[in-house]
Amino acid sequence: MTSRLQEQLKSALFKGLRLAFRVAPLPERTRDRFRQTFLARYPSVIPQGPVGRVGGATPFAHRALARSDQPALGSIPYREEALPSPLPATLVAFYLPQFHSIPENDAWWGKGFTEWRNVGRALPQFLGHAQPRNPGDLGHYDLRNPQVMRDQADLAKAYGIGAFCFYFYWFGGRTLLEAPLVQWLQDDAITLPFCLCWANENWSRRWDGRADDILIGQRHSADDDLAFIAHVGRYLRDPRYLRVDGKPLLLVYRPGLLPDARATARRWRNWCLANGVGEICIAYTQSFDRAAPEEFGFDVAVEFPPNLATPTNITADQQLLNPGYRGQVLDWRELAQDYCQRSMPEYRLLPGVNCGWDNEARRPGQGRTYLHASPRRYGDWLRHTVHSRLASAQPSDRFVFINAWNEWAEGAALEPDARLGHAWLQATRTALRSPAEPAAGSPLRPCAVIHAWYPEVLDELLQALKACGQSFRIIVTTSPDKHEAVAERLSALGVMAEMVTVENRGRDILPFLKVADRLLDEGEQLILKLHTKRSMHRGNGDSWRRGLVDRLLAGNRAADIVRAFAHDAGLGLVAPEGHLLPTEQYLGGNRAHLDYLSTRLGLDAASARQPCFASGSMFWVRTAALRPLLDAHLDEWEFESESGQIDGTFAHAVERIFARCAISSGLKITTAAAVCGEPEPGDSQPYPFASRS
Repeated sequence: MTSRLQEQLKSALFKGLRLAFRVAPLPERTRDRFRQTFLARYPSVIPQGPVGRVGGATPFAHRALARSDQPALGSIPYREEALPSPLPATLVAFYLPQFHSIPENDAWWGKGFTEWRNVGRALPQFLGHAQPRNPGDLGHYDLRNPQVMRDQADLAKAYGIGAFCFYFYWFGGRTLLEAPLVQWLQDDAITLPFCLCWANENWSRRWDGRADDILIGQRHSADDDLAFIAHVGRYLRDPRYLRVDGKPLLLVYRPGLLPDARATARRWRNWCLANGVGEICIAYTQSFDRAAPEEFGFDVAVEFPPNLATPTNITADQQLLNPGYRGQVLDWRELAQDYCQRSMPEYRLLPGVNCGWDNEARRPGQGRTYLHASPRRYGDWLRHTVHSRLASAQPSDRFVFINAWNEWAEGAALEPDARLGHAWLQATRTALRSPAEPAAGSPLRPCAVIHAWYPEVLDELLQALKACGQSFRIIVTTSPDKHEAVAERLSALGVMAEMVTVENRGRDILPFLKVADRLLDEGEQLILKLHTKRSMHRGNGDSWRRGLVDRLLAGNRAADIVRAFAHDAGLGLVAPEGHLLPTEQYLGGNRAHLDYLSTRLGLDAASARQPCFASGSMFWVRTAALRPLLDAHLDEWEFESESGQIDGTFAHAVERIFARCAISSGLKITTAAAVCGEPEPGDSQPYPFASRS
C-alpha cells in the first residue's frame, strides 16, 4: 500500500471518528475528557493535514537576507497616555517565569537554557511568516535581575494591565522556576497585583516531539493537596494578591488531570480557613476542559484562547520556504470572531482574549501558527469583550484574562517587540476606552496625503485642493533630499501642512501606508491620496496626473464625494472614472507579488471577485477600507530599493490590491463620476496610460 493511500485511509478514518464523536450526546466535560485521552493515546491516528505549496514564482528571493528585528508598518513607540478612570475591567495577563536558568533545565536542555534559546532558533517556514520574533525595549532579560520585573510591572500598569497571573510549577513538593515569584513577593517597590495558576501538567520532551518522555511528573494525593496549598499560602496572604469578591483567586490549568478535583478544592478551602487566609476563589482555565466550575468544586471558569477553538486550516494556501514544513497554519481572525460571538454561559465565567499564537520556536518546522493576528484586531476583540460581553456583568466579574504577557516562544506576547514596538500594548490601552461611534451623516474632515517626489509639481496639487473649496488636513511625504525644496514650496504658498520625511523606497505607496496607518489610529476616517506623478518613461505622464486630479477634485466633486462618504457608511473607495481598470488585463509583471499579497492579507473570495484597481494610484478612500493592508504589518524590506523600475515591484502590486481590501472589508468601490451623478466615459478607446498585459 502506498504512503499516499495510507494517508487517505487514515484521513477518512479520522473524519469518520470525529463525526461520530461530534453527534454523540455527551456532556461537554465528558466530551473533552474523551478527546484528550484519545489524542494522547493514539496520536498516530491523526492525519497529516494540508501541506503548503512548494515551488512556483517566489517574489522575495532575498528573504533569507532580510532581518526580522526592524520596525514593520504599524510599529508604535512607547507613549504616555491617560487611562480611563475608573477602568471598565481588570485585565489579567498570563505570565511565564521561564526566562532564567535553573539546574533542571540545564540538565534537560543544556547549560544556561532559558526560553530565549527557543525564541532565537525560530526560522520563517513560509512567505510572510514573521520569525524569529525578537524582543524590543525590554531585551533578552534575565528574571534574576529584580529591576526587570519592576520595569515589567510599571509598563503593564501604564498600558492598563491590572494584574499578572504567574504560571506556578509544583511537582509533588518540588517547585521549578519559583525564584522570580519569591523575588516579586519580597520587592515592595512592585505594586502591581498578581495571582497564581498552577500549571499541573507533567513536564515532558514534547518540544522535541517526545511527549511520553517525562522529565518531571505530578504526584497527586491528599497529602500533596495540603502541601501545595500550604506552600502557596504566603502568596495568597500578600496584600497585592488579586482578589475576586474579596477572596484570593487561585487558578488550576487542567483540573481534569486531578484524581478528584472536588476533594482537592475542599482540602484547599478548609486549610485556608484554618490558617488565616480565609475564603478563596478557585478557578480553572478552559484550556482542555469545558464545564461548569461547580463540576470540579470550583467557583469560576476562565477562557483560554486559542485552546478549544477550531479555525480554518489555511496551510495549503502558504508558499513554503522550508519544503519539509509539517506544521499547521490556522486563521486567527476566525478565533477572535468565534470568541466574540460566544454568549456568556449560566455559570460564572471570566472571558479571555489572545494576542496571537505561533509556537514555531518550540517546534521548529512543526509548529502551529495562527496567521492574521494583529494589534488592531486584538484590540477589537478586547474592546468587544470589555464593552459588550461584559456589559451586564457585575463589578465583581469584570475581569478579562489575556494570553499572554510574555509567551515569546508561543508567539503570544504583549511586551514590546522589535517589529511592532508597543503596538500590542497600545491596542490594549485603546480598547479600554469606550468606543465612540460617529453619527450617521456627520461632517467628515478629509485628509489629503500627498507624496512629493517632484517638488515642481506640488504647487499644482495644492492649488487644486484650494480651488475645490473643501477644507483638508494636509500631510506631505517626501524623501530627505527633497525635504528642503518641498518645505520652501509649502512656505511660499502659505500652506499649513504636516511634513513626513521618508526613505526613497516604495514610490508613493510605502509613504502613504505609513501615514494612513497613523491616521487610522488617530481616528481619521477619510483620505484623498495624491502624488506628484510624472511617469517620466511615458510621454503623457503630466496629462495622466492632471486628468486624475481633475476627476477627483474639479468643480463641486470634492464636496459631493465627502458628502457621499458621510452619508453612506458602506462606501469604501472612489476612483477617478476612466481609470478603474481590470486587474487581470493590466497585471504586468506583478502576478507573483499580487498572489503573495492576497495570501499575506488573507483576502476572501468576495474580494478576489473584485477585478479592478485604480490606475495611477490616486483616489478617495475610507481608512477602514485599508485595514486588511495595514493590519498585515508589511516589512519595509519587502519594498525594493528605488532603481527606476517601471513595473513588477512590490509597490506596483500593492497599488493593485487597494480595491480588493475595500471589498474584503465589506465596503463598496465606485467612480467619482458615479458619486457625482455624471456620465462615465466610454471605454471604446484603448487606455492611453498603460499597456495591457
